[in-house]
Amino acid sequence: MNIATIGTGSIVELFLSAVEDVDGAQCIAVYSRKEETAEMLADKFEISAIYTDMDEMMENTAIDFIYIASPNSLHFEQAYLALQHGKNVIVEKPFTSTAREAEELIELAKEKQLMIFEAISTIHMPNYKLIREYISSLGPIKLIQCNYSQFSSRYEKLLNGETPNVFNPEFSGGALVDINVYNFHFVMNLFGVPESVSYTANKHANGIDTSGIAVMKYPDFIAECSGAKDTQSMNFAMIQGEKGYLNVVNGANGCQEVIVTIGKREVRLNAQTKSNRLYYEVAAFQKIYEAKDFERCYDLLDYTKTVVDVLEAARKDAGITYAAD
Repeated sequence: MNIATIGTGSIVELFLSAVEDVDGAQCIAVYSRKEETAEMLADKFEISAIYTDMDEMMENTAIDFIYIASPNSLHFEQAYLALQHGKNVIVEKPFTSTAREAEELIELAKEKQLMIFEAISTIHMPNYKLIREYISSLGPIKLIQCNYSQFSSRYEKLLNGETPNVFNPEFSGGALVDINVYNFHFVMNLFGVPESVSYTANKHANGIDTSGIAVMKYPDFIAECSGAKDTQSMNFAMIQGEKGYLNVVNGANGCQEVIVTIGKREVRLNAQTKSNRLYYEVAAFQKIYEAKDFERCYDLLDYTKTVVDVLEAARKDAGITYAAD
């Protein structure tokens, strides 16, 4: 599994550190528009090839996978280009800006018998699998509450009149797709597509959401997903049933520990041995690729499409418009 990366942000460094720990996976090339930033990343991780021409990188036949961690609005065109060049793809969340874009990528991947994954760490974590096992002990589910809030270093720039990519509608930014997406995956991978979704957001003058609360309605329970880039919070994910509740320490992003409380009995669970939360997704993708398990890949893809659909419905409910629309 020979990987090339697009992007040079902190998430790329975390991804490359995870790749180093996964047997059968390695990064052999990095791309950046600026040679100096590509060189810095390549030097740090001892990667031999750097590119500032994306088309040239796509022509490298030694590359199996393109990992895309560029601004959200570029995910679609870069993933589409990679698939056209016969490359498998890993796309950072959010998968695409719109449901239409997701559908096109999925159709192209299936047509070309290539793999494409959304890099959402939560659903591949061992502790998340434990959550699935323990849900039945809670009795009928009534409420789910998730909060993932992280004050953005770029928020001050927004307040000072600048428009960083993550707060720019032109780049498909905002708290919903950048941070609340983890909560959406946490809920939907366990319980499927909600009957309806609404989203109430704090919005900047440019129309982008800096924080907000989404409410998903299921037949027998309600899930509330809060996400913020303009404030901090004690992050958590809580599933409440008639017999007890399940608390995910520090929230959906890392699933660091799971505490199950039934009556007066408390059970603390932790099956994770890796501190890098991206390790588990990379290991999962490598296993699927090595086994040529297209059925599993496409099941994950179809699931990703449902999350993109619900995110888009929530965004439109709040009146948030992207250039990609």
